[in-house]
Amino acid sequence: MKNVLITGGAGFIGANFVEYLLRREDFMHVIVLDKLTYAGSTKNLKEVWHHPRYTFIQGDISDATLLKNIFDKYVITDIFHFAAESHVDNSIVGPEPFIQSNIIGTFRLLEQCRKSWLMSANTLREKYKNARFLHVSTDEVYGSLGKKGLFKESTPYAPNSPYSASKAASDFLVRSYFHTYGLPVLTTNCSNNYGPYQHREKLIPTIIRKALSGEAIPIYGTGENVRDWLYVTDHCEGILKVWKKGKLGETFNIGGDNEKTNLEIANIVCEVLDKKQPKNTSFKKQISFVEDRLGHDYRYAIDAEKIKSTLGWEAKESFITGIEKTIEWYLDNKDRL
Repeated sequence: MKNVLITGGAGFIGANFVEYLLRREDFMHVIVLDKLTYAGSTKNLKEVWHHPRYTFIQGDISDATLLKNIFDKYVITDIFHFAAESHVDNSIVGPEPFIQSNIIGTFRLLEQCRKSWLMSANTLREKYKNARFLHVSTDEVYGSLGKKGLFKESTPYAPNSPYSASKAASDFLVRSYFHTYGLPVLTTNCSNNYGPYQHREKLIPTIIRKALSGEAIPIYGTGENVRDWLYVTDHCEGILKVWKKGKLGETFNIGGDNEKTNLEIANIVCEVLDKKQPKNTSFKKQISFVEDRLGHDYRYAIDAEKIKSTLGWEAKESFITGIEKTIEWYLDNKDRL
């Protein structure tokens, strides 16, 4: 039985991945470590709470003593590192927690792996010879695109917010531990995720919540900022493919090939809600425009050719199929809005 540590497993993507992993891999004991800040909730893990191969630990990835105790007790052989402060607006208002969690926290994890897994540089202890540290990152580290072009794994980093800068720093730390110590690492950089369990502060849950409550649906600027959208289960499948087949030390971009402006997203969500929760007027009439975010990147778009061609991954959900599943989930779980 492999003892697998999932950091940030009570958050949006992490919780979906915990469910996905327990369904797919019957040789894993899944240990979730989560600080349970505002973005993490044990409600996200209710479907697996009593699973015989699941253990939950509340704690901070920056706590070196806690990490050592977990590694000693469970003999952790693999890490899926999701834990991160991730809301750009919050990083603009108060960047310090992003530095602490995304940079210091990642450093503490890497250090514990180095101490536990390696006899010396480039030499793994026998029981850790197949160990893997998979670091989950974001396309925001690449900066902003114009109207053309795609982010490739070779695209130079150019983060533009405290959040993306902290994630870029963590990516570089992971890279350095591979090249300096031979730590068995992999990195994924994904586009915008959506789906069940996403925190209410994010764009799509906000649109749904404001629409249903009859409030104005706030869209930054003119709504022309573009993102590539990836359904969270497709992302989970991509992560597992990289863990199983990816070449150590390499990075894999995971994108959904679903570029949409923020205004398009709002209109699509409103159209689906018009069908599922009809009222006298369209929800679109609630769309309003607010002052733009500071340093708002214009466009993100991922070239996922590497993971497609080398690992055989392909996103299964179109934006329409994914958003209908997402909206259905929120309509069934309105308390999460």
